[in-house]
Amino acid sequence: MQIAILLYPGFTTLDAVGPYETLSRIPGAETVFVAERPGPHSNELGSLTLVAEASFDDVTRPDVLVVPGGPTGNLPLAHEPVLEWVRAVDRTTTWTTSVCTGSLILGAAGLLKGRRATTHWLAMNHLASYGAEVTGERVVTDGKYVTAAGVSSGIDMGLTLVGRAAGDRAAQSVQLLIEYDPQPPYDAGSPEKAPADLVAEWRERRGVA
Repeated sequence: MQIAILLYPGFTTLDAVGPYETLSRIPGAETVFVAERPGPHSNELGSLTLVAEASFDDVTRPDVLVVPGGPTGNLPLAHEPVLEWVRAVDRTTTWTTSVCTGSLILGAAGLLKGRRATTHWLAMNHLASYGAEVTGERVVTDGKYVTAAGVSSGIDMGLTLVGRAAGDRAAQSVQLLIEYDPQPPYDAGSPEKAPADLVAEWRERRGVA
């Protein structure tokens, strides 16, 4: 099973690394970071770099595609080489997935029209503009398309796919080995739970109605 994780300048680190830490543990999995051009790609802060060892020409039929998100200004939403590759590999994937605003890339490629999908809570209207049926769920499956909400939910998405690919016991083993047992010190991890004034502040900062 080949798992291709897309990289591009300005991606969000955990969007790529969360699924990597879970999916790469599937027995027999080959996980590859892929980009338009091989080489280092810096995250949104410019402080951490992941290396794409493969180009689009090198990876043409992955079993699983993972598209991480990033700040909307960094996303290749009108960059045809990326969109064309996403469309091309989607034709033969078993699973096409995204984390956070990565679903906007799938939407821009025309893959989510009429499908249930999720994204970061600040980007839901943007995702809806691509014709997706947007939900606030943490992980959403519609056919072979699996989208995860904001950043950390990529770990949940990865565990979901491990279970489907290798069985519940394998997914439970991965969860145990990475000790994924969230017990956050604050209960502010969604707009429904966070203080209303904090949600409003970030909506104003990002220009989201």
